Amino acid sequence: MGIRITGTGSYIPKNIEKNEDFHQHEFLNADGSAIDYPNEVIVEKFKAITGIVERRYADKNLTSSDLGFLAAQKAIDDANIDQEEIDYIICAHNFGDVKADAIQSDILPCLASRIKHSLKIKNPRCVAYDILFGCPGWVEGVIQAQAFIKAGMAKRCLVIGTETLSRVVDKHDRDSMIYSDGAGASIVEATDDEGGILAHESASFTYDEAYYLFFGNSNNKELCKDTRYIKMHGRKIYEFALTNVAQAMKYCLDKSGIDISEVKKVLIHQANEKMDEAIIKRFYRLYKAKAPEDIMPMSIHKLGNSSVATVPTLFDLIRNNKLNDHEINKGDVIIFASVGAGMHINAIVYRY
Repeated sequence: MGIRITGTGSYIPKNIEKNEDFHQHEFLNADGSAIDYPNEVIVEKFKAITGIVERRYADKNLTSSDLGFLAAQKAIDDANIDQEEIDYIICAHNFGDVKADAIQSDILPCLASRIKHSLKIKNPRCVAYDILFGCPGWVEGVIQAQAFIKAGMAKRCLVIGTETLSRVVDKHDRDSMIYSDGAGASIVEATDDEGGILAHESASFTYDEAYYLFFGNSNNKELCKDTRYIKMHGRKIYEFALTNVAQAMKYCLDKSGIDISEVKKVLIHQANEKMDEAIIKRFYRLYKAKAPEDIMPMSIHKLGNSSVATVPTLFDLIRNNKLNDHEINKGDVIIFASVGAGMHINAIVYRY
């Protein structure tokens, strides 16, 4: 028996926010002081580091659960299954449903319940719950789905990653340019085919690292005093991820018994192009090898960082031949890897 991803789907919002659209923003330092550089220079430096040229924002009438529902529909259709036979719906997110122009998160009921309701699934034994695990939430959801299947508690699970980060960013913070909206979904089930999930690795670093990502005040000290926004210590995250993500990927690959030369693609969380490139180089150096040029597909340039949605969306794009110069063929070994708030890290070695 192999535990495999048999269907994928994604929802990429149509609204494009280009880098030039930030030229009119009032960016401030964390202490509220003015930044010495003009916005054009700020934006250009941002692009050079992150690789982001544009990002996607959801329509104002759509929430995270709506995006998750739209991606889930596609995954169910792609897997060609009866949705009434889904045993678990696992929805990864960070902020629940935040309506446009609102300052309050809504997670009652949980997003997985809302998505099940929207799918019109009648079966009460289809259990729906949310997972809060930062950006690695979708990867962790797949790991949990595998555990349910291995334990005999399920045969088929729907795992979703969905987020509308554009609604929790501080417009006066340069980091706001990183974040975007989107959703990705997958069907994970037991099959007669070999392969699928070969190994996995998860870790939570909280002693010093718990608050590298956090909710904090606006950089504009005169406005929005009672509202909190997503904030991060970018340099600390970069240094943490460089060492620990590469090591987690190595632990995972070693457990799988697969040689580094067999890995065809590494689908890593799309947060920062320079950081991801550095992680991949560090990972291959652990094996005294050089990273192949086409090993790491990137979607961040056009889609930005949609947190839990980045990895499943990237996988769906490649499976459907929508990412130039990248493909995955039957039997290929790929690695899913992510890092995010917690600080959490995880990885999966998967034979397609």
